[in-house]
This record gives sequence, structure tokens and C-alpha cells, in this order.
Amino acid sequence: MKRSIFDKIVSFLLGISWMFIILGAVITFKLFLFMGPATALFLAILYVIFGLFLVLLLETMLSYRERLEESKKQTQLLQEIRDTLAE
Repeated sequence: MKRSIFDKIVSFLLGISWMFIILGAVITFKLFLFMGPATALFLAILYVIFGLFLVLLLETMLSYRERLEESKKQTQLLQEIRDTLAE
């Protein structure tokens, strides 16, 4: 299957986002550990939730793109059927 440059960029950004989520959660936890483990864990979880929201946003973009491509294919097929029936 041929992938567009948009799909490649979004897939790359998804990989980078997952890396930022994992590394960012660890760094956030270690950075705020001086305030106590409960506070550090809470802030790390908030960081992860924000990162997952961004991943969800990118996944939604991919989903809409796939839906658009599928709609274009279906429209083309329906036009071909209409033209065949009109003859």
C-alpha cells in the first residue's frame, strides 16, 4: 500500500509523541520527587494524560484522513455505477 507524505509525517510524530510521553513522565517524576513521591507521581500522571491527549489527536487525524480516502473511492465507484446505468 502506498502511503502519502502526510501519513508518514503523522506516523513519525506518533512515534516521537510516545517517546516524549515515556521519557517525560520519568523526568517529571524525578524532577518533582523532592516535593514528595505522591506529588511527583501525580504530576507525572498529569503529564502522561496530556501526552495521551496529543497522541489521540494525531490518531484522529489519521482516522479522518483514511475516512476521506475511502469516501473518495466510494464516490468514484458510485459515479461509475451511475454512468453505467445511464447508458
